[in-house]
Amino acid sequence: MLEPAWAAPVRGPWGVAALLQATGDALAARFGAVAVRGELSGLVRASSGHCYFALKDAAGASAVLRCAMFRRAASLLDFQPADGQQVDLRGRLGVYEARGELQLVVESMQRVGAGSLYEEFLRLRARLQALGLFDASRKRPIAHFPRAIGVITSLGAAALHDVLTALQRRAPHVHVVVYPSLVQGAEAPAALVAALQLAGRRAEVDTLLLVRGGGALEDLWAFNDERVVRAVAACPLPVVCGVGHETDITLCDLAADLRAPTPTAAAELAAPLRDEALAALQARQASLQRAVLRLLQQQAQRVDTLGLRLGQPGRALWGQAERLNALQQRLQQALSTRLARHADEPGLRAQRLATAVARQLQRAALQLEASGHRLQALNPERVLQRGYAWVESADGRPVLSVRALQPGQAVRAVWADGRAGMQVQQVEPLLPSS
Repeated sequence: MLEPAWAAPVRGPWGVAALLQATGDALAARFGAVAVRGELSGLVRASSGHCYFALKDAAGASAVLRCAMFRRAASLLDFQPADGQQVDLRGRLGVYEARGELQLVVESMQRVGAGSLYEEFLRLRARLQALGLFDASRKRPIAHFPRAIGVITSLGAAALHDVLTALQRRAPHVHVVVYPSLVQGAEAPAALVAALQLAGRRAEVDTLLLVRGGGALEDLWAFNDERVVRAVAACPLPVVCGVGHETDITLCDLAADLRAPTPTAAAELAAPLRDEALAALQARQASLQRAVLRLLQQQAQRVDTLGLRLGQPGRALWGQAERLNALQQRLQQALSTRLARHADEPGLRAQRLATAVARQLQRAALQLEASGHRLQALNPERVLQRGYAWVESADGRPVLSVRALQPGQAVRAVWADGRAGMQVQQVEPLLPSS
């Protein structure tokens, strides 16, 4: 049984290594194999097969225990461990002398359930997904050839250095605007929202990169905050989110227009490789040059063909002259034939004209005679010859109505063989029949 520190015999100063080794031996002797329950955080699987992670208190306390699980024990796991999972560990407590830290060497791991933070992540993802913030239909395309790119991250983060290095390598002509923000801690969500809104108002970049390096689930939690997720979805600029490592997924990744596995990958997705773009332009230029050269050659061949056809214009003119002579001969022959055919036509026309005039005159004479007969039939003297007489006034005007006469008026009666003067004794107009 260990004695309390105040009861240990006083001795000279310890060496660091000796003190850590003695502490480790004391822990091993006091606790031996232990079992502990907690939440996985910051899990890293090395290329050697060893796993390194931290175990957080399942009740939400701030206590953290560093853990190492070597390859042999990790190979026996029947599930894939991940941040946020709640597990039961069995192992040996010791001191990691290189850092002087308390460490649990894990020999077995059993999954209990999802941790509280991971459960909150799942609940929030389901709620925001139901609101449509992650729908593919609302995602916008990223500019293929941006003039300026914005970066939201911490000025002291390694992610900023990685992004700037990648952009300088791929597209040094692209202007970069950095919108500084906290990326971890309680104040990070508000700072990220402010940076997103500032970039949207200024609208000075074509694409916006939201980046941060890797870390545990709680380190990346600012990018799962609902305020930040809504700000990403509402940003008027296309957003590329590159937070954490390739296996890390945040809600901002789901709300962004494009997800990148790392900050460097975000820069590569946002800016095309200048050398590739220049090579494509050179290929297009060469293709255009070949097309223009081919067109010029075709036109040159056409000009040569036309030149050969115009090389002896006299021959073409001689052919046209022969054609004109032939047409002239045909025209003269046709005129002679037509004139011969119509040589007697004037006499015939004169004879037909005289016959037509005589016939017309005879027809007019007959019409005139008939009109004379009709006129003679209407002559009043012919009526008088049939025994009738008419009455006229003293001045020779015919009296057409009895109402034109007055008693005592002098009139004349005219017969076919003479006249007689008379005086009106009485006027008796006939009454109109009812």
